[in-house]
Amino acid sequence: MLTLGYYAIALQSEAVGASGAGLGGSVIEWVARSSPLSKTVLLILLLFSVASWAIALRKMWEYRRLERQTSSFLDVFRRSTKFSEVQSVCRSLIHSPLVGVFQAGYAELNAQLRQSGESAGATPSEGRPTLRSFEALDRALLRASAVEANKLEHRVHLLATTASITPFIGLFGTVMGIVDAFVGIAESGSTSLAVVAPGIGEALIATAAGLAAAIPAVYFYNHLTNKVKLYLSTMEDFSLEFLNISERNFT
Repeated sequence: MLTLGYYAIALQSEAVGASGAGLGGSVIEWVARSSPLSKTVLLILLLFSVASWAIALRKMWEYRRLERQTSSFLDVFRRSTKFSEVQSVCRSLIHSPLVGVFQAGYAELNAQLRQSGESAGATPSEGRPTLRSFEALDRALLRASAVEANKLEHRVHLLATTASITPFIGLFGTVMGIVDAFVGIAESGSTSLAVVAPGIGEALIATAAGLAAAIPAVYFYNHLTNKVKLYLSTMEDFSLEFLNISERNFT
């Protein structure tokens, strides 16, 4: 019995040595000798990953600039006594979504007051202008908010696409790689670890690549989506504030 145990250990050692020879090389070498289909799958996953990282970093930079300009715009808006004063600083803060909402409301307000021969920049002490349609002003603000929301969400959906599709692309590459590995086993007629392991290892690289592309995309999509919700709430609050000022001064 002891002799059989020694014999089994010897066979296992020989198998490990053979597998070490067969499994030698880095992941890059495995990719280099993989099939054209596997290389195509990995290239697709690489493109998805690069695109998602580029979009995420770009949007993070845009949102950081947006936050700074939004804070500056709100400070100017709440310190000013006339809408015309706010309009004068809009050109320097064009990246804030509140600027687009304000300009749409200001244009609608001016258009209505111009029909009565008044100016939206006038103060109440110069004669109280009259707003012809409060509902039209509300619709203008809502329309501008929708436009700004589309700008905020631009290309963010591509992160969701990357997060949802890349694991399946990686799984497809793995399945096809395993099929190729079994074909190789059938051709060689051997089921030793040295024959099976390289093909399976090459196949699993596709799954790892798919997950590597999907995980950051999921994180950034959730993070950016949450930021978009906060900006939408900020625009809604600003629209209500604009309407309140207009109602007090022009109705």
